[in-house]
Amino acid sequence: MPLSPLGIEVDGVTKRLRTTQALRGVTARFEPGRLHGLIGPDGAGKTTLLRLLVGLLRPDAGTIRFHAGMDTVPFDTVRPAMAYMPQQQSLYPDLSVAEHLEFFQELYQIPAEVYAERSARLLALTRLEAFRDRAARQLSGGMYKKLGLMCALLQSPRVVLLDEPTNGVDPISRREFWALLYDLVGQGILVVVSTAYMDEAERCGTVHMLDDGRLLAAGEPRALLASEKAASFEEIFLRSAGATAGTP
Repeated sequence: MPLSPLGIEVDGVTKRLRTTQALRGVTARFEPGRLHGLIGPDGAGKTTLLRLLVGLLRPDAGTIRFHAGMDTVPFDTVRPAMAYMPQQQSLYPDLSVAEHLEFFQELYQIPAEVYAERSARLLALTRLEAFRDRAARQLSGGMYKKLGLMCALLQSPRVVLLDEPTNGVDPISRREFWALLYDLVGQGILVVVSTAYMDEAERCGTVHMLDDGRLLAAGEPRALLASEKAASFEEIFLRSAGATAGTP
């Protein structure tokens, strides 16, 4: 597993899913040690792009390259250093918090001494120490999402991909979840998070705005709003919707 910070370059990627053109020539750069946001409404192509990045899908056209510093890294080398948290529930309802951690320890073949230190740190970071014996089905929405993130982080990845992790989560838990993401970025980890919440765009280091499979714009949130002469991200999406509606 490469120890250097990892980045991703996406060039002209297209993907069709049955009758739906999910992505239309998307080009984007995801730099290490930065929190990247895929922002857009349902059906924008966010989930498809994340699945392409993690290797669950292959592009119909275009390329996806991984790099560590100036060196290109093969995907087979990168994959063990990536963690993906899908939008749908993926935990075992009858297993406790502690049992989930033990399961993923076995799955990732983490040595006992490494697991003891890492699991203790993650439990403290997520504030789930007092809920070690609680079954996943008994957790609140926010706690459930934090358990999912904790299981993904147990392998100590260099790239973390999260598909709408704050969807349906209460405001306080959303704030705590974003604090966890900032902690990861501080460790030099590349974090890519998708969301349909426009207010979360301003929490990201770099925003990639997707709509109908197209990349509308990308950049640092405030600079992007200034360059687009827009007061909000909603305004940019509304302009795009209006332009699309007016296209013959």
